[in-house]
Amino acid sequence: MNPILKPIFARRSVRAYTDRPVDDSVARDLLEAAMAAPSAVKKDPWMFYVVRDRRRLEAMAEALPNAPMLRHAPLAILVAGDLQRAHDGQLSYLLQDCSAAIENLLLAASMLGLGACWLGVHPREERIAAMRRLFHLADHQIPVSAIAIGWPAEQPPPRTRYREEAVVIDNAPEA
Repeated sequence: MNPILKPIFARRSVRAYTDRPVDDSVARDLLEAAMAAPSAVKKDPWMFYVVRDRRRLEAMAEALPNAPMLRHAPLAILVAGDLQRAHDGQLSYLLQDCSAAIENLLLAASMLGLGACWLGVHPREERIAAMRRLFHLADHQIPVSAIAIGWPAEQPPPRTRYREEAVVIDNAPEA
């Protein structure tokens, strides 16, 4: 594991948090990192809903079957994309742009000492519908994922998931 890349290997899904709140300035740092992500034709179709309200966090946990940690997280961010702002109005570009922003946010959280967990919403229709209802999203606003965030009560060790069999090297001469 290359030590220069340690911040990438240290990013792990954290599902247990302390009671310590996440300050507004730290949340802003996360959002700035997220919005530093690349975006097709600089369309930046992403939208970030910052959630601290216990009732809303509980409602999110109810709607997302793999999200019980939201009941204890001091902060969550719902990441959605606006299809009207996506490059060529294409869902694929929206998903790519939002996913890049999500990964930046997750890396920033880890680098700041926070724990975070990416919770999938899209493409599950029941999850999309639940988030649309909860956040009053229009049809052209697509909820992509929720991220639980807090100061970690657990510290998974850095790791790589490199698998040689997942690598294909093209050694063919140029045509």
